[in-house]
Amino acid sequence: MRSVGLALLLLSTGGGALAQDSTVPPANSAQSRYGSGWECMRGYVRADSACLAVRVPANGYLASSGNGWECERGFRKSGETCALVRIPANAHADDTPYAAGWRCDRGFRESDDACAKILVPKDGYLTRSASGRGWECARGHRRVDSNCMRIDLPANAYLGESGDEWECSRGFARQREDCVMVDVPANGYLDNRGDAWKCERGFGPRDTRCVRLEPPRNAQLDYSGNEWRCDDGYRKHANRCVAEL
Repeated sequence: MRSVGLALLLLSTGGGALAQDSTVPPANSAQSRYGSGWECMRGYVRADSACLAVRVPANGYLASSGNGWECERGFRKSGETCALVRIPANAHADDTPYAAGWRCDRGFRESDDACAKILVPKDGYLTRSASGRGWECARGHRRVDSNCMRIDLPANAYLGESGDEWECSRGFARQREDCVMVDVPANGYLDNRGDAWKCERGFGPRDTRCVRLEPPRNAQLDYSGNEWRCDDGYRKHANRCVAEL
C-alpha cells in the first residue's frame, strides 16, 4: 500500500521526481545579495524556480545588467536578432536608444530612409538642431517663406533682442512702421517703457494734458497720486465726499 501511495504522489507531481522546492537554489544561482533567498548568476535569467542562460544572438553581447543582451555598434535589435544597420549617404552611426541606428550629418535632415540636404537661404545659417527647418535668419533679417528678408529700421528705432523685429527708442512710440516722438505735456513724464507718458503726483491725465487735482473736502490723493479718494466714513458722490449713513 505504501508503494501505491508513492506512485500516486509521483503522478500528481507530473513525473518521476518530487516537485522542486523553490527555496532550494537551482543550478547557476547564488545567495541573494539583498537578504535571504537566491538569485541567478550573471548571464542567466530566472524562469520560475530555475536559471536559464540568456540567449545572445550573433553580433550581440551580454548587457551590463547581466540578464539581457544588446547589439554591437552598427547593429540594432530586430525581434530576437541583431540586424545590420544600413547607414545612408550623408549619415553616421548613432547608438542613441530608440534611434534608427544612424543620424544625418550636419547640414542634412532625415527624410524617409535618407538624408536630404538642408537648403539654407542667403543671410541664413544652420542651427544645431535638424528638427524643424534646420536654419534661422541672421540677426537683422526676418523669415519670409523660405527666404531671409533684411529688416529696414525706421528713424529712432533699433533691433530688438530677438534680432528679427525692431523697437522704438525711448521717447518714441510705434505707429505702424514709424517711430513718432511722445509729446509729454507739462507736469508729465515718460513712463518706464518710454513710449507713453504719465502725470506727476497731484496731477491727473485729461486728454493730452496733466491737470492739477483739487480734492474736495474729506478727500485726499489716492496711492497713484493721479486721482483722489474719499476718507474713511465717506463715499464719492459726483465731485464731493458725503458721509456714509
